[in-house]
Amino acid sequence: MEKKIADIKKELELADISNIDVVLNQYRDDTRSGVVKLIVKYDKEKEKLEKERQRSFEMRNYERQYAEEFHAICGIDEVGRGPLAGPVVACAVILPVDEEILYLNDSKQVSEKKREELYDIIMEKAVAVGIGVVPPSVIDDINILQATYEAMRIAISKLEVKPDLLLNDAVTIPDVDIKQVPIIKGDAKSASIAAASIVAKVTRDRMMVDYDTLFPGYGFASNKGYGSSEHIKTLKEEGPTPIHRHSFIGNFIS
Repeated sequence: MEKKIADIKKELELADISNIDVVLNQYRDDTRSGVVKLIVKYDKEKEKLEKERQRSFEMRNYERQYAEEFHAICGIDEVGRGPLAGPVVACAVILPVDEEILYLNDSKQVSEKKREELYDIIMEKAVAVGIGVVPPSVIDDINILQATYEAMRIAISKLEVKPDLLLNDAVTIPDVDIKQVPIIKGDAKSASIAAASIVAKVTRDRMMVDYDTLFPGYGFASNKGYGSSEHIKTLKEEGPTPIHRHSFIGNFIS
């Protein structure tokens, strides 16, 4: 007796996509249109997974390149250099050598939902994670570039495992006695930097959502401190909050 299509569908839904061929091969001779569609659908899903695994493998090229010489390789990235309000946040991440984490990419190329999922995975699987936060008052005092460097240094200092190589997104951090490799667009080329980008982004976004409760009307939950029309309108009407960067908002307040 043939298995019902609904039961086959459920079986495929519950199967691990990595090993789904074991299930698919049982039904490849089934000519019912509903089963054929399911086979086509999951073959495409399997192909997408294989492409992602290849992309993920290539994202570890820098890590493999330096693995023989350096034991603890750390990726570093920051978020929040451009907003009118809120801190600049940096993250340093040491990923495990033998652990596959798929879908790592520049945080701007990853949906909010996927960033949240990856944040949890990274925090669970990483060898070490350090986060550095520099507030607007310090940004105003020392400028955003120096504040970014400071956030990165703080992030490195909070790692429980000291790295012996830093993979940085484009910059060389002053006053750090660890070998550094700056990589242009590194958050799209290095899994470690991408992981740091995602953790930094999620951390800062959550902070801005909290600030939205403290300072309603500026739209911080949605604009994350960037200069949206809602933000600028309220800024002009109500003035700055304690989390605004005064060195950034001169054009909007009298």
